[in-house]
Amino acid sequence: MSELAPLIADLALILIGAGVMTLLFKKLKQPLVLGYIVAGILAGPNIKFLPTVVDRANIHTWADIGVIFLLFALGLEFSFKKIVKVGGSAIIAACTIIFCMIVVGMLVGSSFGWGRMDCLFLGGMIAMSSTTIIYKAFSDLGLLKKQFAGIVMSVLILEDILAIVLMVMLSTMAVSHNFEGTEMLFSIAKLLFFLILWFVVGIYLIPGLLKRCKKLMSDETQLVVSLALCFGMVVMAAKTGFSPAFGAFIMGSILAETVEAERIEHLVRPVKDLFGAIFFVSVGMMVNMEMIVAYALPIFVITLAVVLGQAVFGTLGVLLSGQPLKTAMQCGFSLTQIGEFAFIIASLGVSLHVTADFLYPVVVAVSVITTFLTPYMIRLAGPASEWVDRTLPRRWTSFIKRYTPGTQVINHQSLWRKLIMALLRITVVYSIVSVAIVALSFRLLLPLLRSLIPGIWSSALAALLTLLCISPFLRAIMIKKNHSVEVVTLWHENRGYRAPLVATMVLRVLVAAAFVMFVVGGMLEMSVGLLVGITILAIILMVMSRQLKKQSILIERTFFQNLRSREMQAEYRGERQPEYAGRLLSRDLHLADMVLPAASSWGGQTLADLNLGKQYGVHVVSILRGNRRFNIPGGNMRIFPQDKLQILATDEDLSRFGQAMEQVVVDDGPHPEQEMTLSQIRVDEHSPFLNRTMKEAGVRDRYHCLIAGVERGSDVLHALDPHAPFQLGDVVWVVGEKKNVYRLSGKEAL
Repeated sequence: MSELAPLIADLALILIGAGVMTLLFKKLKQPLVLGYIVAGILAGPNIKFLPTVVDRANIHTWADIGVIFLLFALGLEFSFKKIVKVGGSAIIAACTIIFCMIVVGMLVGSSFGWGRMDCLFLGGMIAMSSTTIIYKAFSDLGLLKKQFAGIVMSVLILEDILAIVLMVMLSTMAVSHNFEGTEMLFSIAKLLFFLILWFVVGIYLIPGLLKRCKKLMSDETQLVVSLALCFGMVVMAAKTGFSPAFGAFIMGSILAETVEAERIEHLVRPVKDLFGAIFFVSVGMMVNMEMIVAYALPIFVITLAVVLGQAVFGTLGVLLSGQPLKTAMQCGFSLTQIGEFAFIIASLGVSLHVTADFLYPVVVAVSVITTFLTPYMIRLAGPASEWVDRTLPRRWTSFIKRYTPGTQVINHQSLWRKLIMALLRITVVYSIVSVAIVALSFRLLLPLLRSLIPGIWSSALAALLTLLCISPFLRAIMIKKNHSVEVVTLWHENRGYRAPLVATMVLRVLVAAAFVMFVVGGMLEMSVGLLVGITILAIILMVMSRQLKKQSILIERTFFQNLRSREMQAEYRGERQPEYAGRLLSRDLHLADMVLPAASSWGGQTLADLNLGKQYGVHVVSILRGNRRFNIPGGNMRIFPQDKLQILATDEDLSRFGQAMEQVVVDDGPHPEQEMTLSQIRVDEHSPFLNRTMKEAGVRDRYHCLIAGVERGSDVLHALDPHAPFQLGDVVWVVGEKKNVYRLSGKEAL
């Protein structure tokens, strides 16, 4: 009898326990995460009377894979563009909550005499609310469409990205054991450098790769390629000193900008669910019930800190962002729990061996308690806000109402601010890409060429190739925005602005010159004068080169097309309105989508025949038919039922057009004369079929009928050759409307 590997037996035990608990907690309408944790507790070594996992090391490896898949899936649902769209309320609230809750966690840990790393990790664990639990609670309570629910979900989006940053910082501090400001700044700078580099390079390369291979991408191939990209970035992140989960999140966020994002997310979900379940079960396996009993007081205090801290600081953060008191309290009371990221940060501390053994089960216990309290806290927000409104002094409530009008005032940026921000963005992004290319050249290209080509020529060739690679980016740094609307307007508006504008141009030229001097001086030994001369010549050639200009424009255009590919596809399919639609509101014009009813009498008519512009004052911008889109259709374009028409008009004209579209729907009720029938017609001496083919008899063209088959000398129905004539005695099976069949037969059907 063959022996079963411990890993397979352990996996069977985990999945059986997870399956049973999933069904049980689904029945109880509780989050599945809690069911997985309970399954882990039962399968762990602390429950003696039940089967126990044998090889916990392998399970932890699978749990690490689970974290990777969880973060990869989170990245697929995330978009860096969402940060811009969430608005100031979410940004202010998220930063306030995270900072204050980290401080609260550190103070609670210090009050129990815990170590410095334990306190720091505890602060990180209780700073993040659970997206999964909150979304489920809103869904169960029917609150997803409420205004405060939108603010809460925006806060959670920012907390997710800030949690990734926090994980990187915690892992860096845990490894270096250094809390100095310079070390912290270096870690943040390193994080931002690689974050921007990977995102920019990934958006530039990966969408094009997926597009070229689209014809080869079956579901299986798409899944394998996506996971290959994910784990490739995981390895790259680990090699550069970051956590593997950070790399998985970055690759997920890159793929989230591609047109294949939804398909990849659909394919990855089952794998993510499987390994995610293993991760949460492994979380439960680390829970020691005896330790929970021993640390009952810290668990109670931390639970109180999470509930009160999130409620108070969540409310404060949303208040500071300009929302009314009731909305702020609804948001704050909804955030009073910890979930997935608490477990991930806790497992990070365990894997780095910087946190005590008791911290993991304590945090799990707090998560379970706060999860059960979440629906009650959400319901409590309304009565609590009314009580606070009655209790607060009138002076305070008046101040809050003046400070929080409930709407956000958007200030138009000055030309100077827009220009400076654009120049900083261009300079930083292109400088980071150039630094990466230069670093690779010094690390890989230069040693390779020196091993192949002796003497100074190897260094000269390496310097030349490096400059050629970075020259499009250096040219963009120097030239980009020099002829923009902002620069031209400021230049002619005030002569005093010209000196600062020239200064920005000179500074960017100096940045490019510094790159050239570093590359040439680092690879070749030469005098300062010669180095300066080569730098000036290189800068002049870069500025004057038309080829570099085309290449720089092509690179930037490809990047932004890839970045907007998902939005462009949504616009093409009519799932999202184009950007210009928002700018029409100031002119009382709207872009509306209207679907032509299936029974409309307009179906099949041309736009010229309908003359919609003259009759109703509307303009057809686009016609969407299935997966095809016809922009600015001409008068000869026909419209068909179920076509989606994108109409440009005022509110009044749109209303009249909508009413007219509904009125032209034809009656599609039953018509007896159109009833279809099957009849048998025998060919005799007087039959119009005798010695004629189907075409000669005019079966389809004249009588609008169909020959289903012919019986000839037997009861077997044969298909008739369209070129063969009917013979005497044939029984023809005819399908058609009753009136046409009777007309064809010249008598009642047999």
